[in-house]
Amino acid sequence: MINSPVEEIKNRLDIVEVIGNYIKIEKAGINYRALCPFHSEKKPSFFISPTRQTWRCFGACGEGGDMFSFVMKIEGIEFGDALRLLARKAGVELKREDPKLKTERQRLYEIAELSCRFFETQLKESKKGKEAQNYLLSRGIKEESIKKWRLGYAPDTWQGLSDFLVGRGYRREEAEKVGLVLKSEKTKNYYDRFRARIIFPIFNLSSGVIGFGGRIIENQDPNNQDKSYDENAKYINSPATILYDKSNVLYGLEKAGINIRKKDQCVLVEGYMDVIMSHQAGIENTVSTSGTALTGFQLKNLKRYSSNLLTAFDMDLAGGSATKKGIDLAQSLGFNIKVVVMPDGSDPADIVLKSSQDWEKLIKNAKSIHDFYFQDALSQYDKNSLEGKKQISEFLLPVIKKIPNRIEKGFWIKSLANLLETREEDILEELEKVKYSSDHRTENFEKQIETTKQPKTLREKNRKGLLEEQLIILIIKSPENLDLLTKEDFDLFSSETAEILQRFKEQGFDLKDISSEMDNLIDYLSLRAEVQDIFEKGSAIEKFEEDFKKEEKQEFEDCLKELRILAFKDTLSRISKKIKELEGSNNFDEVKELVKKFNSFSKSFEDLKNA
Repeated sequence: MINSPVEEIKNRLDIVEVIGNYIKIEKAGINYRALCPFHSEKKPSFFISPTRQTWRCFGACGEGGDMFSFVMKIEGIEFGDALRLLARKAGVELKREDPKLKTERQRLYEIAELSCRFFETQLKESKKGKEAQNYLLSRGIKEESIKKWRLGYAPDTWQGLSDFLVGRGYRREEAEKVGLVLKSEKTKNYYDRFRARIIFPIFNLSSGVIGFGGRIIENQDPNNQDKSYDENAKYINSPATILYDKSNVLYGLEKAGINIRKKDQCVLVEGYMDVIMSHQAGIENTVSTSGTALTGFQLKNLKRYSSNLLTAFDMDLAGGSATKKGIDLAQSLGFNIKVVVMPDGSDPADIVLKSSQDWEKLIKNAKSIHDFYFQDALSQYDKNSLEGKKQISEFLLPVIKKIPNRIEKGFWIKSLANLLETREEDILEELEKVKYSSDHRTENFEKQIETTKQPKTLREKNRKGLLEEQLIILIIKSPENLDLLTKEDFDLFSSETAEILQRFKEQGFDLKDISSEMDNLIDYLSLRAEVQDIFEKGSAIEKFEEDFKKEEKQEFEDCLKELRILAFKDTLSRISKKIKELEGSNNFDEVKELVKKFNSFSKSFEDLKNA
């Protein structure tokens, strides 16, 4: 018998499907895995167990839980909000809502939803609203699209919406927190932000209303003296609120996500109308930025669905343009980028209105970013003149510098060398002189988006320290890996790690009674914080159902091999340094002996690498 709505929701929903609506997942034995959405990583460490209906990250953040904790974390909401969201998905009615669950955020969501309904009603029933609807129809937006995207109309009144909300039991101060009303600096009275505009609701990934965009269709009263915002602008958007952050939101992603995954490709346009018309034309993997230049946060969200990006907007690649910065950032994050070349003066909505087939054709014939950059450079500079060659290289080298994939970068270098009729070595030499622009670098972006605190580790995380920690974790997960270590391997480790491994080797450990064994061990080593972190990771992995023993053994062997390689490199470096110190002296026998030793180690080193 199901005793609570939480249990009923869990009984009706599958955690794999819930999480799969947010991030790209893949089957891995009886489980599923993905890149963790809560920290930056290149190798999947996020696992979902269908049998346990749980998830856990075994990477940097170490987060885990059930479907509720996942939704709370990825949506940035409290439990009450997650409960209502998942209840809607499961079709579970929350009959008696605990007043404590009705958070401030929930009230703001309710205001946003009620406002959306208000705007929808105004579009359908008011005289001016019907004129706005006719305008939308004239632009090619069909009635089913108006309904699907919940388009509306804001009446040309100062307090029409806010009076409506007050009548429903909400305060004007709360409406201000949603970005729907403004407060006059002179009179201190509240008035509606959106007036006499077509309204485009903006949704989160769960299709909850979080913000609005308003498109003007007629001029406002020129005698109005309140200039709190540019009321004559073609578009105005909700400001940053508790619910809405334009730098993190992509318009239409809640509808496009599944199709982006299916096609493994995202079409990025500039405006609300472009998105709606593109979906209407059957290109339902289309999204747009929300009144902002392309940001790292938006790209991080897109990366959950696909790494293939088609841009269909004004590709101004000059100097420090916002477009160029966004494209550079996408390249540095490993996106495969193509450019939909738009006819002069046209946007996707115009093209779809004329012919859906033309829009499909443009997308099909999208150019690689490589071809687009090279053609743009050739359109500006003369490749046949010395000055032109220099200008082309100055234009393209900073772009090449940011390409993370070495094979792709090599292709660009070869293309540029052929274009300028010079050697690849010359291009590489000039490339070394190019400095990164600090706001484009991937590592800076990763610091910007990292919201979780890094766990404490064995020691400073140099490469050797990381390998040692990973080996211990793999031993805790699979104690039989300890038998793969030879006596000589113990010399590879730091004294702390060697002591831990020797303790394991001599006395073993019992994962079923991990806490007592851990206490004995850390008292013996006086390494409480470091070892506790390792055991917590290992214990969590043990408790999480997995079937990757073969993969774990291979990973252990790979880590051990790399440690051996690092040891060889260190030895060869020390010998080489000693030989240089003795050069010019009369210690010929010692130098000869060192050279012989160096050659012997070099041969063993090559054998190890090729093994």
